[in-house]
Amino acid sequence: MSSTKTTIAGYERATVGAGYARALLEFAVAKGADKAQLIQRSGVDPAALEDQDNRVGFAAYVRLMRAGQALSGDPALALHLGEATPIWDISIVGLIGSASETLADAFVQLNRYSRLVIDLDGLPGGGDRLVLSREGDDVWIVDTRPNPNAVPEITESSFARMVSAGRRLGSPQHVKAVCFTHPAPAYADQYAAVFQVPVAFDSPRNAVRTDAAWMSMRSTNPQGYVFGVLSDRADALLRALETADSVRGRVEAELLPRLHTGAVGMDWVAGRMGLSRPTLARRLKAEGTTFETVLDDLRHRLALDYLGGRKVSVNETAYLTGFSDPAAFSRAFKRWTGVSPSTLRAGKA
Repeated sequence: MSSTKTTIAGYERATVGAGYARALLEFAVAKGADKAQLIQRSGVDPAALEDQDNRVGFAAYVRLMRAGQALSGDPALALHLGEATPIWDISIVGLIGSASETLADAFVQLNRYSRLVIDLDGLPGGGDRLVLSREGDDVWIVDTRPNPNAVPEITESSFARMVSAGRRLGSPQHVKAVCFTHPAPAYADQYAAVFQVPVAFDSPRNAVRTDAAWMSMRSTNPQGYVFGVLSDRADALLRALETADSVRGRVEAELLPRLHTGAVGMDWVAGRMGLSRPTLARRLKAEGTTFETVLDDLRHRLALDYLGGRKVSVNETAYLTGFSDPAAFSRAFKRWTGVSPSTLRAGKA
């Protein structure tokens, strides 16, 4: 399989989730591009796109994007891809974001899960890719991705997906302006059609300007229990926990709806239950357990539910059960079961 080599400064080791590459391939084909030529020009292995746990080299993803533009005859392919494909249709990242109580909460989760989308070589200061900057009554959502003008299509698709999501959910228009660091392309008129707000090019930052009040608004599409969407068995577990009389059951009922946030410690749970941390510890001890044991057991059971149902990938399961690092999840899973999560998901255990 031959392909033109692509070198992108600052992205030599970056990768993209296979689900995003597959969505791009399918969208380009739907726009008229020939699939065989897309694969040949990009060098992407189509077999690698079948499992969302796989990673595709960022350079190969860029070649796929550029081939899609050429073969579909649509230079604004990235803009139209972002507008047409909501993130919750192509990644668990979007589902978790839409399950957040407010937009501000969603951005915390989007930053936490961002490596599932594009695992970059590094961000300035090792910080988050998306930064919220308050300026008067407005909040700027700033994309701090390094060397953005090397691949402006990433900014195009990201911002188009972000702005279109609110319209798709029936939210009022709170986006006021969009800024890009790259020069205006020949298809600049397409930006106006997609964003429907003033667009500036050659700006000092890639950013979306929004009404500050929007960030604290309650979700227009609440999904307080995101796990029910993913696993019927997990949903049944939640209902059972909600009626449990034990302290352990009450702790698990508090943990379940927020486990995916990775921010559920003993102090938080105790506060939700109207108890002090020492009191909660004593009551759990009286039932023969500890907070750490309850959390560990809950993660174990949910991991088995998710992987057994094959509705989410191993990496997605890691984040959904509260692990910030898939490698740490794999170690925990092997401790629980004696086998790797990929082995169990494949039905080989």
